[in-house]
Amino acid sequence: MLRTALSSISALALLAACSPETAETPEAAPSAPEAAIEASSTDWAYGGMVAAADPRAVAAGVRVLEAGGTAVDAAIAVHSVLGLVEPQSSGLGGGAFMMVYEHETDTITMLDGRERAPSGITEDWFKDEEGNVRDFITSWQSGLSIGVPGQVALYEEAHERFGQAEWSSLFEDAITLAEDGFEVSPRLNSSLSSERFRSFSLLDDNPDTAAYFYPEGEPLAAGELRLNPDYAETLRAVAEEGASAFYTGPIAESIIAAATAEPLGSVMTLEDLANYEVTAREAVCGEALGFTICSAPPPSSGGVTQNAILGLYERFTADLPNGYSDEHVRAYVDAQRLSYADRDHYVADADFVTVPTADLIDPAYLDHRATERFAPDGHATPGDPGAVLRGEPMIDMWGHDGTQHEPGTTHVSVVDRYGNAVSMTATVEAGFGSSRWASGFVLNNELTDFSRDPEYNGQPVANAPAGNKRPRSSMSPTLVFDGEGDLFMVTGSPGGNSIVAYVSKTLVGVLDWGMSAQDAVNYPNVIARGDTVGVEITYEPGTQLSAMLREAGYSVQDREGENSGLHVIVVREDGLEGAADPRREGVAVAVE
Repeated sequence: MLRTALSSISALALLAACSPETAETPEAAPSAPEAAIEASSTDWAYGGMVAAADPRAVAAGVRVLEAGGTAVDAAIAVHSVLGLVEPQSSGLGGGAFMMVYEHETDTITMLDGRERAPSGITEDWFKDEEGNVRDFITSWQSGLSIGVPGQVALYEEAHERFGQAEWSSLFEDAITLAEDGFEVSPRLNSSLSSERFRSFSLLDDNPDTAAYFYPEGEPLAAGELRLNPDYAETLRAVAEEGASAFYTGPIAESIIAAATAEPLGSVMTLEDLANYEVTAREAVCGEALGFTICSAPPPSSGGVTQNAILGLYERFTADLPNGYSDEHVRAYVDAQRLSYADRDHYVADADFVTVPTADLIDPAYLDHRATERFAPDGHATPGDPGAVLRGEPMIDMWGHDGTQHEPGTTHVSVVDRYGNAVSMTATVEAGFGSSRWASGFVLNNELTDFSRDPEYNGQPVANAPAGNKRPRSSMSPTLVFDGEGDLFMVTGSPGGNSIVAYVSKTLVGVLDWGMSAQDAVNYPNVIARGDTVGVEITYEPGTQLSAMLREAGYSVQDREGENSGLHVIVVREDGLEGAADPRREGVAVAVE
């Protein structure tokens, strides 16, 4: 089915790139250029499914699907609940990338609701009065880090393009939970109780967040009923008036007041909020292992890195027997190391800088890059696709990137009863964002996803700050299609810069190692960014993997408490197969 559409998408993406466990249903608590779809069940007999990080959010999405809503409708309902019950991860004060597949038209659209820098910032935004780069914690826990939120604008844009349910109905579950109260989850309590987090966070110092999250000085207890009437009021305004209620008027004024408050306030203005726009972009699609893998383009690094990892992995394993072995794991590790190095060097907001997206996943470049596989104790360096493909070196175009990424994100996967699919990764950046509060929600600290130092050895850094620029993201909402062009897999994860590794693990596990969706999610996370390989030893065979890689000569760091939150849907011959990450509190629920 998707073969024609994919070739068109890929061509457009590449041309543009170089321009200046299924569970039972839990109990709940500007005009688009494309017309809203007319949902049809044509050629789709698999039902629907919702997979996300909280059962109450999943229940909201399930009810939308059961009432005839589309995958986009359900994703909005799911996320509006997540923003309430999982505020450490995402919310109205953040942003997201949404990959949408329309079954009837056989097309993919990527909607970029990433937070945007205020118009008034410069490349030296994170430098102090003496010209020194401020440390990450100071930058994060201040107004300097706050980007213009894109989440609510994304809701509206997606609904206008692909929604079918009544707009106001999408927020009913979240409003009810906010007004009547929701039970604090163990994970939320754990996040608030972390002594390490409290040692550097201002969440329990800022008056509004302290009052909400630490009543009487103590973190919200697991099982405690928490009301959030301000969140309900905000969502009710959005439900009644649309996104304009968020980006203008009292809600916008509260955002500006919180963001610009001293010390180290933002320069965000009401005009910055009113001028925010969601951008529709072409997905980045590539071929590997007999499948077509589509993910988000810059400023996301998902499309580049997922395709580079899978492409290199395929080349490294070409002469190996089919299946799973230590050699396959080492191939996966080395594919990550090479791909991360390219991603860190070249990927940024392509609206502001040249990003060689097409070059980085060009088969000829990947053929060459595969020959640069280095010894386990070697040093990861970026390649030079310009030199390989055209004899025109480009590696010196940018300096070394020193961006730090912190985990504070969530992922939603949805397939509806019409065969449409959504893969959406949403974030406020680090846990609880900037620790600043407006109208019932935390504001993001997304601007720390820029390289705080705009230069390296006199060379500009691609991912340096600039007014209206979107910081680079690791978020990798991904759709996979089989050899016939049919939808096969919906996947994605939170996890800071480890997202790339988390998502590629599910791709390799399902597409090549023959794993079920749940087994792929449960498999230990292996993160190979730089010269050290992080191996999650909490899940088996983590300890065996760690020992094997050490013996092979890799520098290995044993890790626990990985922050993945993978939510996966696979289309099998006999129906939909779902998986939710046991490292969080989510579920995958089928809809007939």
